[in-house]
Amino acid sequence: MRIATWNVNSVRSRIDRVMGVLERHDLDVLLLQETKCRDDQFPAMALEGSGYEFVNHGLNQWNGVGIISRVGLDDVERGFPDMPQFGDPLVSEARALGATCGGVRVWSLYVPNGRELDHPHYHYKLEWLARLRDNAAGWLADDRDAQIVLAGDWNIAPTDDDVWSVEYYADKTHTSEPERSAFEAFVDAGYADLVRPYTPGPGVYTYWDYTQLAFPKKRGMRIDFALGTPALAARVTGASIDREERKGKGASDHAPVIIELTD
Repeated sequence: MRIATWNVNSVRSRIDRVMGVLERHDLDVLLLQETKCRDDQFPAMALEGSGYEFVNHGLNQWNGVGIISRVGLDDVERGFPDMPQFGDPLVSEARALGATCGGVRVWSLYVPNGRELDHPHYHYKLEWLARLRDNAAGWLADDRDAQIVLAGDWNIAPTDDDVWSVEYYADKTHTSEPERSAFEAFVDAGYADLVRPYTPGPGVYTYWDYTQLAFPKKRGMRIDFALGTPALAARVTGASIDREERKGKGASDHAPVIIELTD
């Protein structure tokens, strides 16, 4: 079984690339972030006759998460319990989507960016992660054999090896101690980084900004992850980052991250 996660940065603009990634990696499940469309705007026609079904959770042209699967798409859940809200008035953003695919409970996650260290969005980000961690810990406590994947754009670089310049990010979000601690809390709860053992760093990134030739200059960040329960982690036989997908005209600024599981 092959599961991938990818911040597609607008599924309507990149549906051809989505189809290419599905075919090239022979994926069973693809988790998408920043689909940037309402549910009725998802380009469903491209998937017709392909053997894949899909679900999108999108409220407007911002955020949005999706799941594409050819091994079932059951028990869909939009958002997790007690998920924090943001804005004025407060609203629940389209940032988390869960489903059971081929016996695996997958979550497509688009963690809030944080914007700036003193911004309300930063505190929202930390609260959002804390609530997700509490839920994730509870799911595992309820079933130690649970097959769960928490995957997506975490908007956190957990170690110094995950950024091209520690100095550049010293006063910015994504690398602050509270954010890194929030990420580590998932590991402490029993969830393992499924990809890092197969893609060791430094210099192994999943995101490169569009500006200032960041990609050819190798100025990237590793912020897209797949974390799994012990039972799921025991099934992982390989993982990779499709850096080639970041190349060419019309590419997303993120690369797909793929994990391979035994049956």
